[in-house]
Amino acid sequence: MEYGCIGEHLGHSFSKEIHNALTDYDYQLKELTPDDLKVYMTEKDFKAINVTIPYKKDVIPFLDWISDEAKTIGAVNTIVNKNGKIYGYNTDFYGLKALIERQNVSLRGKSVAILGSGGTSNTAVAVAESMKALPVLRVSREKKESYITYDKLYEAYSDVEIIINTTPCGMYPDTGKSAVELNKLPCVQAVFDAVYNPLSSQLVVDANERGITAVGGLYMLVSQAAYAVEKFIDAPINNSRVEEVFKKLYKDKMNIVLIGMPSSGKTSIGEILSQNLSKDFVDTDNLIVESVGMSISHIFSEKGEFFFREKENEIIFEISKENKKVIATGGGAVLNKKNIEALKGNGRVYFIDRPLEMLVATGDRPLSSNKADLEKRYKERYTLYTEYADVIVDGTGSVEEVAKRIEADFYGYTCD
Repeated sequence: MEYGCIGEHLGHSFSKEIHNALTDYDYQLKELTPDDLKVYMTEKDFKAINVTIPYKKDVIPFLDWISDEAKTIGAVNTIVNKNGKIYGYNTDFYGLKALIERQNVSLRGKSVAILGSGGTSNTAVAVAESMKALPVLRVSREKKESYITYDKLYEAYSDVEIIINTTPCGMYPDTGKSAVELNKLPCVQAVFDAVYNPLSSQLVVDANERGITAVGGLYMLVSQAAYAVEKFIDAPINNSRVEEVFKKLYKDKMNIVLIGMPSSGKTSIGEILSQNLSKDFVDTDNLIVESVGMSISHIFSEKGEFFFREKENEIIFEISKENKKVIATGGGAVLNKKNIEALKGNGRVYFIDRPLEMLVATGDRPLSSNKADLEKRYKERYTLYTEYADVIVDGTGSVEEVAKRIEADFYGYTCD
């Protein structure tokens, strides 16, 4: 491997796609155990590599030279081999700074809480201090020097204004968790999460729900990769190229989630979008049928609605972890808010707003098998559809026309 990334677990990494988009060398992912690391760094059989969790500190003793930024932070994520001597840099610093600046958020004079005690937390401290934040608080689950606990954060610093998460909490595959309880921090103005998979962590989803500026770490990842590429090939990468790669990757990874009433066309529209956007199509009702081994009507009649909803929640939670999907949900998926939170981690949610008079009651839908029940479900759920949707789509016209409306919105989405 001449160029690549080393770490302990890299199955979730986007780095290969990013580097291959930014330049033309063959970038590989190499998982190493702690024992493997010593041999690998001693042999130095590479031209340039990135380093990720948990080895950003462990590689330092093997280096012949380390940049001032990396020295201050105490962590290295980029290593270049120059004629047998290896040089260490920290491009995470510039990536995180670029992420914050892209949101037009000033840290000057703001109180900042940095969650976590790993190498990335040191990077966040350096960035916050360089942007004149005051005070800069370091938060850890354990009591240790220079850190406060989360309980102390809630009790003594509940007026903190900026949150930077550097913990892996909520990262794939252990999604749906947040490192901090935002309801105990009422003065937070912005949240920056280094987690990039899912695209929006539970922390980011929670913040967005409260109207707080919040963003995940994908732009940081792309930006730091661009700085690393500059070190790798000793040539500049234009910022417009960084933006281009980020937006393409973001849209490529993002799921399209369809919500709406039974017979609103979610499955047919989803299949069209799947073909047009080169994303895999999944129907959560079909996944439930496959999992249980019986039709939805039989599930309701033999096991009851509670069983169905529990299975629906389980299926949605798992499928939401994946990328590059078009997901058609059952009409009642919105009845559990946790379903929507999970779906928004990697997805943009579209409500197909088809008028009641255009909906059709069918016998295979146990809660809307006749017109009266269909109208009842419509009135019960309409507010939830509109509340949870990122976009409300006119559901009149053909399924092809509705699919085109969704596609037009999706490609016009700037990810800001």
